[in-house]
Amino acid sequence: MSALKLVGLAGSFNQPSKTFALVENVAGLAAEKYGFENTVYDLTDVGPSLGQAQRRDDLDSRAKAVIADLVNADVLVIGAPTYKGSYPGLFKHLIDLIDPHELRGKPIVITATGGGDRHALMVEHQLRPLFGFFMSHTLPTAVYASDRDFTDYRISSEPLSKRIGEVVGELSAFFPVHNQALIAAE
Repeated sequence: MSALKLVGLAGSFNQPSKTFALVENVAGLAAEKYGFENTVYDLTDVGPSLGQAQRRDDLDSRAKAVIADLVNADVLVIGAPTYKGSYPGLFKHLIDLIDPHELRGKPIVITATGGGDRHALMVEHQLRPLFGFFMSHTLPTAVYASDRDFTDYRISSEPLSKRIGEVVGELSAFFPVHNQALIAAE
């Protein structure tokens, strides 16, 4: 039985990045619990052709490979930094290059980071409707993290860690057989 594939996308160019750290943490815990193979990308991995592409065919091979990984994944962990109450434009542009049917029915963990609490609803008011358009299954628990939840780009908040555990647990609704096989192997 081949491993299921989880792909994470942090919609940030910054390195290091709290958004990348959050997506990587969620992806790692999910991979550990369900046996997923996982890969996490950020916008730097997509490369410079993104900003000039009007269509997917305009992307270079590296950017096309990232999109192929996203659409072929069994589950996605999506994260975006919050700028002025929303996600970055190039993150949205990348998502705009995906055909709606390619994410239909796909389970997606939505996450976001921001400087403070006033951006916390970005996951509900921006990311959930975006992936609702694609008819994806965004998990009920969304994860928002502010600057105070990190120390040196590592998650240091117990409430945040608990919330991440909750959303990772929600994946069992989509992968129960895989979960049972892992439990039986222990």
